[in-house]
Amino acid sequence: MKMIKTLRTGAAIVLMASTALTAAVSAEDIAVTGATAFTMGGKGKVENATLLMSDGKIVSVKSGGSVPKGYRTVDASGKWVTAGFMVAGSTLGMGEVNLSADNNDARASKAKDTIGLDVRYSLNPANNIIKNTRIEGVTRAVTQFMSTKDNWQGTGAVIQLGGDTADKMIVRNKAFISINMDEGAARSNGGSRSVLWAELIKKLDGAKPKPKSKSKSSDDKKSDKASDKKKTKSAGDKMLAALFAGDTSLMVNAHRASDIRQVIDLKNTYGFKVILTGAREGWIVADALAAADIPVLVNPLDNLPSRFDMLASTSANAARLNAAGVTVAFLPPDTLNARLVVQSAGNAVAMGMPWEAAVDALTVNAAKIFGVSKSYGTLASGMDGDVVVWNGDPLEVMTNADNVFIQGEEIPLVSRQTKLRDRYKEIPRAPAFKK
Repeated sequence: MKMIKTLRTGAAIVLMASTALTAAVSAEDIAVTGATAFTMGGKGKVENATLLMSDGKIVSVKSGGSVPKGYRTVDASGKWVTAGFMVAGSTLGMGEVNLSADNNDARASKAKDTIGLDVRYSLNPANNIIKNTRIEGVTRAVTQFMSTKDNWQGTGAVIQLGGDTADKMIVRNKAFISINMDEGAARSNGGSRSVLWAELIKKLDGAKPKPKSKSKSSDDKKSDKASDKKKTKSAGDKMLAALFAGDTSLMVNAHRASDIRQVIDLKNTYGFKVILTGAREGWIVADALAAADIPVLVNPLDNLPSRFDMLASTSANAARLNAAGVTVAFLPPDTLNARLVVQSAGNAVAMGMPWEAAVDALTVNAAKIFGVSKSYGTLASGMDGDVVVWNGDPLEVMTNADNVFIQGEEIPLVSRQTKLRDRYKEIPRAPAFKK
């Protein structure tokens, strides 16, 4: 018996040593040298930077300096380095084709609890759009549902684009509750904004924590506790409780200036955290949004109205919001083209937004808005190794990402599109036809 115990102990030690060795081999130490690095979004410029990453985290970023022994060196001389960029709204990982119900889990038209929907069960790490997106320097994204049977659109998550399982992808789950309060929502839910907003206020009033009464007897308190135990809270009820507790945010989709004013009143009334998305006419009420400390997600390419609640659309929207002091992050044109969020940022600069602010919108602002700024968004010691090496100004349309690291792991710059490109870029000529 003693011999068997000794053998088991010895086997355990060997297994532990083997596991530790494997972990040490897989955790590559990387040095990116010679680049111009931007450590704080679009600011914190460091010339001839040496950036060190170890065990998936950034160790340091400084001008010059030697590379420690054991680090693999990536020569980035003459190139630019930023934190990986973030898409502030998408359905990444939720489906391959937007209009195909069979493979699109972002549509939940039959859901009963539309507030508590959880994207975790729908995420597919093998989704082809993820690879198309990350090779363009996008390492993080917000993913969410796009439609339900009502205007509540479930919860959304912040994901990193390098994981091979849903759990590894998710950086912060249930980061917000999404609700649609635009013209289309009013038409589909009661036919009028008066109905839509009345229903929302009724729902929030019902979910608002009740003040504790000091006059209740001990018997009353016992009765209340017993009553609470009998009630089974739904996922949606739990999310609304988290909203009022400050643990999550309410993301509201609205465009018309008058609707946005209602969103501002909503935050002032209830006091919970609010994120505004869409906001085609946001620039009209930019000062009020800044005063209410409501961050705004916009697509800088939106410049023409397609409905009456978007009549004041302008591609200068992002620049004007930023100038007023609003925290801005960027939406892509759509999920299939999520990678174009980088080009969209360049368009925002062309329409008056400072370059530094546009890069902030892709990094530090998005991190702050969605509550992940302690681990992502800047190139600082202890932050996740989401790092991109660019062959020029990243907001220039002809610039490419030469190296992409997600949590310290270098990502192959390969996607379905690059494979098709390489397969068909040189098509052999058919032999001449002989009569």
